[in-house]
Amino acid sequence: KMGSVSLKIGDGTARFKRATLCSSAVNILMLFSVITTNLFALYAFTSAPKHQQSHPLVHTHKNISLISEKVSLILREIDSSQKKLAQMEKELLGYETIDLSRPNIANELKLFLQHHQLPLGKDSRTGITEMVASVGHSCEKSKDLLSHYMSYKVFGPCPDDWSLAQRMILRGCEPLPRRRCFAKSIAKVGLHSFPVSLWKPVSDKIVTWSGLGCKSFECVNGKKLSRDCVGCFDLVNGNENQRFVKIRGKNDFLIDDVLALGGGGIRIGFDIGGGSGTFAARMAERNVTMITNTLNIDAPYSEFIAARGLFPLYLSLDHRFPFYDNVFDLVHASSGLDVGDRPEKLEFLMFDIDRILRAGGLFWLDNFYCANDEKKRALTLLIEPFGYKKLKWVVGEKLDAAGSGKSEVYLSAVLQKPVRV
Repeated sequence: KMGSVSLKIGDGTARFKRATLCSSAVNILMLFSVITTNLFALYAFTSAPKHQQSHPLVHTHKNISLISEKVSLILREIDSSQKKLAQMEKELLGYETIDLSRPNIANELKLFLQHHQLPLGKDSRTGITEMVASVGHSCEKSKDLLSHYMSYKVFGPCPDDWSLAQRMILRGCEPLPRRRCFAKSIAKVGLHSFPVSLWKPVSDKIVTWSGLGCKSFECVNGKKLSRDCVGCFDLVNGNENQRFVKIRGKNDFLIDDVLALGGGGIRIGFDIGGGSGTFAARMAERNVTMITNTLNIDAPYSEFIAARGLFPLYLSLDHRFPFYDNVFDLVHASSGLDVGDRPEKLEFLMFDIDRILRAGGLFWLDNFYCANDEKKRALTLLIEPFGYKKLKWVVGEKLDAAGSGKSEVYLSAVLQKPVRV
């Protein structure tokens, strides 16, 4: 079975291929090709019919034709073997669907995806033999966009194309290849020190607005960006400064009440789809370190969260969480966990949440929107096999946050992960 190991080199991580049975198969195939070629050659030059041996001059032309035919057969075998070896090499590298020989592929992409033999040969401890770059397999579906993304002046300024990169990420092209150009930088003037920064308004001038419809936070706050972010960038006049510390409905849980359920063992956590970072801010006030998963869909979430002195993680929910197993005390998620009508996708996501949450840790499902009873039932059936203890479980209705006056059904729950042996 193939394996890989990460090694920190310079400022990045390189992925290595482990020498395994697959690489042994390549060597066996090469050896077989060489032996077959030599046998054919030996046969071609030594085997001649008896009647040709008695009349060598008469049958010279036939002998030459026979030899030519045998040589052609040998060449075809060699060509076939080379193609098989090339395909196996692509499969071993993981890029069998990306054709780097296409004329419109950027040279930088070819250079990045090249595999490189280790300078000292096979590593005796790990068995790795070569260094391989990492890029999402779904990038093949967006190879023209990927090539455009990798077309830039080396050591020059990067194109202003973060929105292009995000579009590829949302298509599953993740991780993107690294680039050798300098990203645009903006002077972050007026940042406040921590913890004052948690609730101070963020200046429009320290944010990159390119690729976004709005060019100010006033504009952003006038839009319903998602169910969990209605006016969520207004830290002064909106509802953000009351969330998690003031109950507006029976589906709302107070942070202090949830932390008490953890028995004082909540120190680090992961917030999935955390909007403008308010949940992480409330946790920071209680000395709990949170990482907030976010993308910049219609608003500069990442920069806003960072300006508050919090930790944004620019990552889609299609990507396996880049954390080791059983490390978080708390995972918080709301309607951002919704993956549409794809129950199998939500199931994969739930297993990844379970993987990073430690035994005894809390999974807080906060105001998850249930479009209908079927979706609520499906979510319940999905959660039950994990064997979590239900510390809190509330299904209730509340008015649409956008002010439509329509009543909607939400599920809120605090679940505790069991110990599994």
